[in-house]
Amino acid sequence: MNIHEYQAKEILRSYGVSVPNGRVAFTVDEAVEAAKALGTPVCVVKAQIHAGGRGKAGGVKVAKSLEEVRTYASELLGKVLVTHQTGPEGKEVKRLLIEEGCDIQKEYYIGLVVDRATSRVVLMGSEEGGTEIEEVAAKTPEKIFKEYIDPAVGLQAFQARRLAFNINIPKQLVNQAVKFMMGLYQVFVDKDCSIAEINPLVVTGDGKVMALDAKLNFDSNALYRHPDILEYRDLDEEDPKEIEASKYDLNYIALDGNIGCMVNGAGLAMATMDIIKYYGGEPANFLDVGGGASEEKVTEAFKIILSDPNVKGIFVNIFGGIMKCDVIASGIVAATKQVGLTLPLVVRLEGTNVELGKTILEESGLNITAAESMADGAQKIVELVR
Repeated sequence: MNIHEYQAKEILRSYGVSVPNGRVAFTVDEAVEAAKALGTPVCVVKAQIHAGGRGKAGGVKVAKSLEEVRTYASELLGKVLVTHQTGPEGKEVKRLLIEEGCDIQKEYYIGLVVDRATSRVVLMGSEEGGTEIEEVAAKTPEKIFKEYIDPAVGLQAFQARRLAFNINIPKQLVNQAVKFMMGLYQVFVDKDCSIAEINPLVVTGDGKVMALDAKLNFDSNALYRHPDILEYRDLDEEDPKEIEASKYDLNYIALDGNIGCMVNGAGLAMATMDIIKYYGGEPANFLDVGGGASEEKVTEAFKIILSDPNVKGIFVNIFGGIMKCDVIASGIVAATKQVGLTLPLVVRLEGTNVELGKTILEESGLNITAAESMADGAQKIVELVR
């Protein structure tokens, strides 16, 4: 789950991590009032969307008067911001962060992620802050320093200090930077983050080390123990189909293709998308119905797939272990009748109660194409969609 920058800064502030003062605004008048309350000669008006690259897209404005705050707020609210992370469709700006200006002396990058190769959290830093870290990694990888954190003892002060020296934090500010990193790590662990990224971390003219921007993403599987984080969820920033899927415990991600996929198991779902691509098709979604789907769950999965106007055909690929093929087959029949399916539908069933499942499909009288294998099913749906 993603949250907005101002929300991330609220969490960081509660852990003693230094961030600029700021207020959220949903209207132009609120933006002006926020700037008045801050009382600083310079304010930054920042668009709040779940995407990076806002500055390059014109979503961050420096205002030197209340009139400029009003002007920039009027320009940004309701604007569709297109960045390298939003895709060409962009995202509408519905809220702003009004923040005090900072006397920036130098920008750095600090980030925490889980490193799959070592199964550890890694703290990364670079003195090339303010730019895309992927660009730095590609062009000057020697400028990225890493500290791998032992989960038994957590981030140690000497590791944070070593990273601060490696990225050339001014010596007199190293202790501040260490405190900052230790606090950021605590947030990462306590809140079950998947990413904690500060870009840029800045050193200011008055000798402060603070997060000028902040990005926190959370492991959705851990949200049940963080009701406070769940309250930050902004449904306007999410795909309506993905929101609907989450209500039924379905793992759904919309893609750009035209072949809807309904599969049980994340690995099989990935393989199904791969084989559709292999035979020249384009998957319209990732959809994992899980290991114990009910007839109702299958019906809702069908509805979600069909709510995508780009879908021209559906491939159901089920391996019945815990999931029984006859339950899936009954769900497919019920869903097809309920939604009045007219699109091509290819079904491949294998595993527990497979013969009973196939019988249910055959006796339904519906226009369902049976497949003997995953490859056979992928070929058939690609041909039918064409």
